Amino acid sequence: MSLQIGIASLVFLTTMLVIFWRPRGLNEAWPAAIGAVIILLAGIVSRADIMDIISKIGGASITIMATIVMAVILESFGFFNWAAARLANLAKGSGYRLYWYIQLLCFLMTLLFNNDGSILITTPILILLLKNLRLKSHQQIPYLLSGALIATASSAPIGVSNIVNLIALNIVHMSLWMHTAMMFVPATLGLLFMSYLMYIVVKKKLPKTLPDSAIDIEESFFTKNFHPLKTKISIESKQKRTKFMLKVLLFVFIMRCLLFVASYINVPIEIVAVLGSVVLLLWRWYHLRTNPVDILKKTPWHILIFAFSMYVIIYGLNNVGLTALLVQWFEPIVNQGLFQASFIMGGLVSVLSNLFNNHPALMIGTITLTEMGLDPITLKTIYLANIIGSDMGSLLLPIGTLASLIWMHILRKSKIKITWKDYLSVTLIVIPISTIVTLTLLYFWVQMVFT
Repeated sequence: MSLQIGIASLVFLTTMLVIFWRPRGLNEAWPAAIGAVIILLAGIVSRADIMDIISKIGGASITIMATIVMAVILESFGFFNWAAARLANLAKGSGYRLYWYIQLLCFLMTLLFNNDGSILITTPILILLLKNLRLKSHQQIPYLLSGALIATASSAPIGVSNIVNLIALNIVHMSLWMHTAMMFVPATLGLLFMSYLMYIVVKKKLPKTLPDSAIDIEESFFTKNFHPLKTKISIESKQKRTKFMLKVLLFVFIMRCLLFVASYINVPIEIVAVLGSVVLLLWRWYHLRTNPVDILKKTPWHILIFAFSMYVIIYGLNNVGLTALLVQWFEPIVNQGLFQASFIMGGLVSVLSNLFNNHPALMIGTITLTEMGLDPITLKTIYLANIIGSDMGSLLLPIGTLASLIWMHILRKSKIKITWKDYLSVTLIVIPISTIVTLTLLYFWVQMVFT
């Protein structure tokens, strides 16, 4: 057993080190997959465990990938260029107003899709916009950073906005509907507080007035890509394009609402998610006359491999006694009361997320909770505190979430450099305070409504 403990611990630490290091831009799925294979070969995780893992992450993975497919389809419709042009128009030359519209965009994109999909959507939009406004590098950073932080943290209000949240929901046997009822109000208020605090921190770095756009990025994109001979989308006017984009967003919103209806009536939400992405894919095929295969190629399927592999590694740590040890340490604290338990477990997951990424941190924290024999409302509340630690507290360092890693990769590809100093100058102030405020709001909301 001591040998298995050593192997599991070494595999986990090495895997996380390589994921953070990413030599030569190595995809994070590779080290995770190799680590999982070693765990399996060492016999630490059995075939029965594998089937249990598939049952726990299968539906969540399918749901998240279906929503990411929707996000990729939006790009092909020209949504990025359209949204960037809309933001520039709405800002009306004010750098401060632009900040708030970026916050709203990032919040809504995460709610409509998920945190990884939101990063894949909003980061290219902001890069397009800021470069077209010819802002200097130091002026671009606060917009890019604050947008990424709010996009990632916005996965807290509804469980379907983050793959690891969905997996954890299965572990605690909590419905998507119940998660939203208990979490949406306190998490959204926490996000508003976080946005305002970030605004105070970065305001001095924001330009008061914005320069004029270099080109009309919406017009140039649609003229180039949507020639009347290639597509059935009319490019005669911006009003028609806006009407079309709003129709697409309305469809995505309706599909999002149907996920909660499905959860409420006990229909697997992955069925609804897949149907939505298929309909949107066919809609695109009809309008653009483009084979759907290109969308399938652009979809980051490696997220599935990453999630499955990380869960195998965490299951291995569970099998060699890690969660039993955590139960022994934290059960006395949890039994002291809901308020203390929420802060201790939420804080623990925050620390673990920043050290090892929020995927393994939330899984470890959630499995630990299920072995404490807690009553249902206490289990659900502390689980939601873990979610706050995983989705918001994890943002203290840029390695705390998969979405943050994707964001940094996009910036590197676009040759935009944001240093750890730039990042920490905001997060060291904003993230701890925002996490504490949100955990407090969660406790009082649950006390007021659910107990």
